[in-house]
Amino acid sequence: MKNNYKEFAIDLAYKAGSLIKKNFVPGIKKQWKENNTPVTETDFAVNKLVLDEVRKNYPAHSVLAEEESNMKDNAEYVWVCDPIDGTFPFSHGIPTFAFSLALVKDGDPILGVVYDPMQDRMFSAEKNKGAFLNGKKTSVPKTQKLAGSLVTVGVFKHSSYYMIKVIEKLNDIGAYTFNFGSIVYHGMLIAEGYSVGATFSSIGAHDVAALKIIIEEAGGKATDVFGNDQRYDKPVKGALFSNGALHEELLKVIKENVILR
Repeated sequence: MKNNYKEFAIDLAYKAGSLIKKNFVPGIKKQWKENNTPVTETDFAVNKLVLDEVRKNYPAHSVLAEEESNMKDNAEYVWVCDPIDGTFPFSHGIPTFAFSLALVKDGDPILGVVYDPMQDRMFSAEKNKGAFLNGKKTSVPKTQKLAGSLVTVGVFKHSSYYMIKVIEKLNDIGAYTFNFGSIVYHGMLIAEGYSVGATFSSIGAHDVAALKIIIEEAGGKATDVFGNDQRYDKPVKGALFSNGALHEELLKVIKENVILR
């Protein structure tokens, strides 16, 4: 049994990434869920890979994942996974997606890995040990102004926290807004130093658990959309990730413009 959580998580991320990249081909078949989001055979295959690997190496741990979970009563650790964050771009031939995995203890991520198989970018972070991109330390941008900065905002018709007016306000301020179709991809841009903020408008912890620790260890800040701390082993109240310096200003924009569903 492996006893190095980070080594296990990175190895698993590379395995998942290899499967994802292999299946990123023209004409990907997809089904549509009740919430009007797509799912592919690759989502299920990667999800199964994670379940099997955790079961084999850490049988006492729980798994909370998008397509299938294995939650155990009184488990101290929960592996929180999104097999492919950005299934919409993945299934439409757009390379803005990633594999995401976090190890959560008492609701708080203590380890996170995010892997972009198309550009071979591996982000990792452990509690109080910093954030790394392909083994080299990485950090959030030091920008102090929203005007002229990139903020990624996901807008989905059926989301719990509808952000269309948030985009309008950010554009009025002079920020550049964009949506790559993956909150994990958005968060990677913050940790890599390109973006100052990213909003998440839904409730899935699997979407954001790894980002929480990666962005904070890179020097940024992570809260729910109202500025509060939250658990990452159960449904979340959206999320806001930032470089820290602009967190309060972004929160103000969200609170004044978000549409609650």
